[in-house]
Amino acid sequence: MSKDVGDSIKASNADWNFSGDVHKTFDSHVSKSVPLYKQGHKVISQLSDYFIKDGSVIYDVGSSTGELFSSMLGRTNKTDVRFIGIEPINEMVNTANEKHNENENVFFINDDIVNVELEPADMIISYYTLQFIPPKYRQVIVDKIYQTLNWGGAFLMFEKVRAPDARFQDIMNELYVDYKLEQGFDSKEIFTKTRSLKGVLEPFSTAGNIDLMKRAGFVDYMSIMKYVNFEGFLAIK
Repeated sequence: MSKDVGDSIKASNADWNFSGDVHKTFDSHVSKSVPLYKQGHKVISQLSDYFIKDGSVIYDVGSSTGELFSSMLGRTNKTDVRFIGIEPINEMVNTANEKHNENENVFFINDDIVNVELEPADMIISYYTLQFIPPKYRQVIVDKIYQTLNWGGAFLMFEKVRAPDARFQDIMNELYVDYKLEQGFDSKEIFTKTRSLKGVLEPFSTAGNIDLMKRAGFVDYMSIMKYVNFEGFLAIK
């Protein structure tokens, strides 16, 4: 039985997904659910100055409604730059296309990244996406991203992360509950959302995410944003 998790979004136990009507209020919901969500978009946009060249291809893996590209567009004067979003949820792609219907250099592919043949790129972004992908596929995806990047290209990966031990995890969980209460979610919505994410959202630790990048071949990487149990990484090929 579906129950309200806030912003008119309903979900069932261990059955969270992004289809149905989620796209209608997704931007508002995720901005309140993820600390520094919009600031992360801004940081990525600023970092793009260092990596976008004439003719560059930029991928957003798990592009949802295309809001990140809204933040990035207009920042560069480079020519023939293409922004390509990859998103498996049809309703999200439709919303993204509506949002960018006047931008000829923005495209959205309605598919899973595992199935998409990527072309050489200067920047690939995974903004709170890998955490929803079954762990058995994550290394395959990060390997594919590394292989797709041009030399000197950037991989931006933002993820919810687990703490290094149980004590710290308990502290982070409680701080995150406090954060969501401050954003206007009530206790029932928070509890229902947590139950709906069982087996769906499976974060790795900071070390676990770094290991994904190292095994793929990345040597140069660093943390660029951190708020309790949410973290952004920059890796350069």
